[in-house]
Amino acid sequence: MQLVTAAEAAEQIQSHNAVFIHSVAAAPQQLIKSMMERAKSLKDVAIYHLHTEGEAPYASPEYAANFHTRALFVGSNIRGAVASGEADYIPAFLSEIPRLFRERLIALDVALIQVSPPDQHGFCSLGVSVDVSLAAVHSAATVIAQINPNMPRTHGDGLIPVSRINFAIECNDSLPEATPVNRSAVESSIGANCAELVEDGATLQMGIGAIPDAVLAALGNHRRIGIHTEMFSDGLIDLIESGVVSGECKRVHPYKIVSTFVMGSRRLYDFIDDNPQIVLLDVGYVNDTSVIRRNPKVTAINSALEVDLTGQVCADSIGTRQYSGVGGQMDFIRGAALSEKGKPIIALPAATRLGESRIVPFLKQGAGVVTTRAHVHYVVTEYGVANLYGKSLRQRSRALIEIAHPAHREELERAAYERFHTLHT
Repeated sequence: MQLVTAAEAAEQIQSHNAVFIHSVAAAPQQLIKSMMERAKSLKDVAIYHLHTEGEAPYASPEYAANFHTRALFVGSNIRGAVASGEADYIPAFLSEIPRLFRERLIALDVALIQVSPPDQHGFCSLGVSVDVSLAAVHSAATVIAQINPNMPRTHGDGLIPVSRINFAIECNDSLPEATPVNRSAVESSIGANCAELVEDGATLQMGIGAIPDAVLAALGNHRRIGIHTEMFSDGLIDLIESGVVSGECKRVHPYKIVSTFVMGSRRLYDFIDDNPQIVLLDVGYVNDTSVIRRNPKVTAINSALEVDLTGQVCADSIGTRQYSGVGGQMDFIRGAALSEKGKPIIALPAATRLGESRIVPFLKQGAGVVTTRAHVHYVVTEYGVANLYGKSLRQRSRALIEIAHPAHREELERAAYERFHTLHT
């Protein structure tokens, strides 16, 4: 590993390179800034990443000839660029992205990462984001690291020998934080309805945001809960400290909390620092359906933008506008369905903030089907739970109308009648 200045590190990026940027809160802002300072001397540099916190200046229109962003997940910082054509989106299951790198279907030249300082044995940690970033480190020809003492040192797959890092800069940046938000009455009701489906001894997967936090907040009386999840945030800490989460019933990594990245407050980053109970592993393993299904009672709780009357789930786009990405929803929905007594759950408010129904006769034109109607089991809103598994199209429509917002039920009844000619089950 060669310690260099930020400008010297950026000089390693050449025109026509493919560059990976470390994920979520680990996005190395100093390296990104240095890359942008020499942007006009570069041409046709391809940028690959999942969601990243912070700015994404390389996706700005003024750099259209210098950088081409091909995001594997669309976050808020590049959503506008994707919509306007300055950036592009690659649909892929999160579990399969490491394979794209390792088999050089996406051939990376440079990986820009952020790591903890090396330990006495010469290993740095990828910290809060192992996810697809581990595969990028192993696959890229050149690895450039931003070494930051504020990066938690996490256990699991993310330990990188300094010999694998070609160039490094030092910094002392604070990591981006996502502080817990106040939950609405609707979100709390959804959380309570989901929590009723969670059994003692279940293995949980859930994401970030008010609804997952509401589910966690409603689990205080549960016992022997295990965690095998793509990511987690602050809402899990209290359940761990209170003993609700023990992991004793898990068959894969019992007693361990398995994840692939974390995003939260400084409290969360301090909690995972050198914590042997927490293991962050390669997403190709964590999200592998054959691994997920081995745990008992896997209860996967995922969100959606809209669900049609047959159970098709759109979770990544609003019509033709790309909002997020395929991510790991299908990995866990299918893994939970195959788990012994598993429960795949789609949770969403019955209506948008503008009052439009999220349960719809048809998905919007151009909307992507992330989870097919054959994969969906439970759909949960603040009005209850619809179990669609083994149900006909007519039965599904009835069950979904019953958990739709009351203001939209009559309209949905008419749409169901026009499509299925009867609602008798």
